[in-house]
Amino acid sequence: MGNLNAALLVGLGGALGSIMRYLLGGWVHALVPFSTFPFGTLAVNVSGSLAIGVVGGLSDARQLFGPAARVFVMIGVLGGFTTFSSFAYETLALARDAALARAFANVVAQVVLGLVAAWIGYSLARG
Repeated sequence: MGNLNAALLVGLGGALGSIMRYLLGGWVHALVPFSTFPFGTLAVNVSGSLAIGVVGGLSDARQLFGPAARVFVMIGVLGGFTTFSSFAYETLALARDAALARAFANVVAQVVLGLVAAWIGYSLARG
């Protein structure tokens, strides 16, 4: 599979995943309209993590997904749906491979650096 084909698969899957994220987040928000907790984002992140675990597990254990399907589903659809699923799967892979220190470092770095970056960006934008 060439880079252009892979990029097209990612783009098509990403569009589908983004639409799914919008629909699921909106549906969950409609269920709890007066809540100030981001239940829609939580639902997307948890369901995306479950989905990438299922796809990754089936791919690893049973080779049910070839390279093109993995690119479309795992990077495209689930990447467009939530990048948290990639973070969760990569951390799980590190832990599964007994790289517990790297798995822990990944969790801390992603969360702390992500929050710091958001704060810096927000602060810069507000002047």
